Amino acid sequence: MKLGDRDCLVVGGGKVAARKAALLARAGASVEVVSPALCEELRKLVAQGSLSHSARAFEDSDIEGKALVIAATDDQAVNHRVSELAHARNLPVNVVDQPELCSFIMPSIIDRSPVQIAVSTGGSSPVLARLLRARLESYVPAAYGRLAKLMDSYRDKVKARFSNVEQRRRFWDRLLDGEIAELMFSGQEERAREYLENALTGSDDGAQPLGEVYLIGAGPGDPDLLTFRALRLMQLADVVVYDRLVSTQILDMVRRDAERIYVGKERDNHTLTQENINQLLVRLAKEGKRVVRLKGGDPFIFGRGGEEISTLMENGISFQVVPGITAASGCATYSGIPLTHRDYAQSVVFVTGHLQDGSVDLNWKALAHPNQTIVFYMGLHGVGVMSEQLVGHGLPATTPVALVQQGTTQNQRVVITDLGHLEKTVKDEALKPPTIIIVGEVVELHKTLHWFNPLPGANPRPFGGTPHV
Repeated sequence: MKLGDRDCLVVGGGKVAARKAALLARAGASVEVVSPALCEELRKLVAQGSLSHSARAFEDSDIEGKALVIAATDDQAVNHRVSELAHARNLPVNVVDQPELCSFIMPSIIDRSPVQIAVSTGGSSPVLARLLRARLESYVPAAYGRLAKLMDSYRDKVKARFSNVEQRRRFWDRLLDGEIAELMFSGQEERAREYLENALTGSDDGAQPLGEVYLIGAGPGDPDLLTFRALRLMQLADVVVYDRLVSTQILDMVRRDAERIYVGKERDNHTLTQENINQLLVRLAKEGKRVVRLKGGDPFIFGRGGEEISTLMENGISFQVVPGITAASGCATYSGIPLTHRDYAQSVVFVTGHLQDGSVDLNWKALAHPNQTIVFYMGLHGVGVMSEQLVGHGLPATTPVALVQQGTTQNQRVVITDLGHLEKTVKDEALKPPTIIIVGEVVELHKTLHWFNPLPGANPRPFGGTPHV
């Protein structure tokens, strides 16, 4: 309903009335609130000039000249009277939580202006409508509004280019299912406009859209930790290139018919070298495919994402990078270990446990500081050197250490030790990758703050390691 500069009435001064009045004001309506008193939210809106206030009880004449009326009082007699008067004048009226008195329902709204999605249960369950709205919010990126405005600005040009309605539909379908939508979603509006212009001046030959690579951080293991953008791009994939640390549950969220290519690496066992992976991404993109490069944790934290996008840039391949929850953050959180704490650690350092040649050569002097948390990635092989060097550079042998294996998953295992017993603990407990090592006094907090308890006897599908069929 177009309400721009039209007079609307809200009867009531509580929080529910405030929500309704705010929605009307956002729609551009001129809103009058009638109530002897106002809640804090309404007082703020009045002070901002978003609406006017008549500080008195409702009078029959208040509805005269109004385009829409809402009753939101706790006085049933007043609500009934407002409804009767509005119905008698054929005015749209909504009485909050009383659908039998309404001529319209206010739905739960996903606002991506000018795109809007309304969810309604016909007044039978507003809570369910809000729940459904929350679910839909995750599937509708905020950039859809900008995309709609871009399409609107090109409507006349597209009509001039294609006289046939079916041709116009095919044109928009092809663009919206490909490059132009992703350019808008990633904030590249100028490139989207260039792409649209080129598409309009070219022939409508149904040519395959250009390929693109999406570097996506899959997080430390729990599928619920994926971002909304990651899930959306995974559903667009023609091909997914994935690592060993990507769980089967996460792979199952990729588009069903996408080709799956396993490129996992284990110590002394690399399916493909990094250079070959880089070139694979280039080749697949040049074939016009949308390629999801799915990496455990975050692509830019010991994930070699920088090396991969450098190769893509050298070859003129479009790409996006989607951050993921890095293993240090995820595993520490699910173990009840804050990486920083004002009483224990004022800084945190992420360190890879081995270099490209397999050695362990770190700035031990800088690492061995009190009031600092150190997180070692891929460090199980070098725990002997790690404990020896940290103690040798000043950390007490009693410094607590947490070893978190398969963190955030139902297979999570947390082993607590100290630097003096670290190497023996790893051997005695037969710990295997993926295991994050956390060193520092914050580990002591695990005793009181641990909250995640994997299901007893749980044996979920494992991390990747073999091609997924």
